Amino acid sequence: MVGQAVAQICFDFFSRLPIVVEPKEVHLSSDAGILPIRQFDDQIGFTDRFIACLDDPRDQDFTDHAFGEMVRQRIYGILAGYEDCNDHDTLRGDPVFKLVSGRRPEDQDLASQPTLSRFENAIDIPSLWRLHDFMIDDFIDSFQQPPASLTLDIDATDDACHGQQQLALFHGFYDQYQYLPLIISCDQTKQVLWAALRPGKVHAALGADDDLEYVVHRLRQAWPDVVIHVRGDAGFGVPWMYAVCERLQLIYTFGLSTNAVLKRATESLLQKAVEQFEQTSQPIRLFDQFLYRARSWKNHRRVIAKAECNTLGTNLRFVVTNRPGAAMLPETCYDNYVQRGESENRNKELKNGLAGDRLSCHRFLANYFRLQLHCAALNLLIRLRPVIAEPPTLAEYGKQGADQVPVKDPSLPVEALAGKERHRYHNYRRRLDPLGQGQIETWRTMLIKVAGQVTQSVRRIVITIPAHWPHLDWFGRVCQAIAALRPGAQAFT
Repeated sequence: MVGQAVAQICFDFFSRLPIVVEPKEVHLSSDAGILPIRQFDDQIGFTDRFIACLDDPRDQDFTDHAFGEMVRQRIYGILAGYEDCNDHDTLRGDPVFKLVSGRRPEDQDLASQPTLSRFENAIDIPSLWRLHDFMIDDFIDSFQQPPASLTLDIDATDDACHGQQQLALFHGFYDQYQYLPLIISCDQTKQVLWAALRPGKVHAALGADDDLEYVVHRLRQAWPDVVIHVRGDAGFGVPWMYAVCERLQLIYTFGLSTNAVLKRATESLLQKAVEQFEQTSQPIRLFDQFLYRARSWKNHRRVIAKAECNTLGTNLRFVVTNRPGAAMLPETCYDNYVQRGESENRNKELKNGLAGDRLSCHRFLANYFRLQLHCAALNLLIRLRPVIAEPPTLAEYGKQGADQVPVKDPSLPVEALAGKERHRYHNYRRRLDPLGQGQIETWRTMLIKVAGQVTQSVRRIVITIPAHWPHLDWFGRVCQAIAALRPGAQAFT
């Protein structure tokens, strides 16, 4: 940012020479690493398509800050760790944020916090619906070939509120005033397809059937033959979710709350697990499957039971599913359901890494739009990860020293790994390919957060970054991977 003209500051802790801090009028930024992401965004037209969804009711002859400029301010601010509009009162003069938002370093400052707040409150309901379509369209566009199958994870996440937000209501389970957003994400790509803001005390599955039906309808418009598997925890194991999945011919696996009837049906299975644990002192997991019909169900459905016993005690869990082969391989079906826990990592990354729970506007619609901004920032990062990812093969992994346990069959795909073997591989990959799967904090540390001096001349704009920056090589690799997407583009050298 532009330095202020203040007096020199001296330090004398270094005995050999005095240390003088001297602010100068230079264009500096601490977020120069956001520039490659802006280049990638431009190549896939991500924020351009986001911006096209918004209706701007203002008279353009009397506006200083276009909606497009403010969208990029917010999305790139979120990626760089500035999740609140208040941050932009100091960022509005940052030369790098000016560049990524469409202004030259010497141009007028970007929008201030009051202007950004008015912008967020100006978004109407039709614009929000178009943003829903934008997320689905971007998901579809991210595939080069139609997928044969997709796994959609549906989840509700709590969003604590600390002010006077509209429809922020008290939820007894979470013991707080909150919103309860609904998130639908894809297990294969990790992208968020749907993010709906809901009042704070609704049922976890309220409206989930309508939202899921809309998403499936859009996906099948693009890929009529795609097989869709839907997973959700016990909060979504309710009759209206079974009904919509069966009507749309979806494969589903939902958690099922324990009740007295289910306990009686699996009493012998749990007792058997306890006996085997007492005999072997090893953790025991046993599975069973049977047809079951609750009073509120119109027909019988298949239930898989897992009885577990270990040093911590016993654990009895149930899922309801129409997954083919569940009757023959209940353990495999249950283990696939457990993988839905990966969707919770989307929620963690959205809330912890990108502050997606910073929904602090008063108006509900403004907070709904904020949720879309944070999800867009997450999806932009997710779209970039595979571009620079270099995951090692199992054959390469198996050659890495004595501390690595050789894999049984190096010719298998990585997806075939399970248990500790899978865990060890991914730990190895994180060391070798930190950005390929890295969450936003890793990207900030290794790419975004680097000092840059911005110099503007008549012919060009030069950003100078430190040659001794420890992550300069990663910066170069990211830039080269992005440049390779567009033939003829100059790569970083």
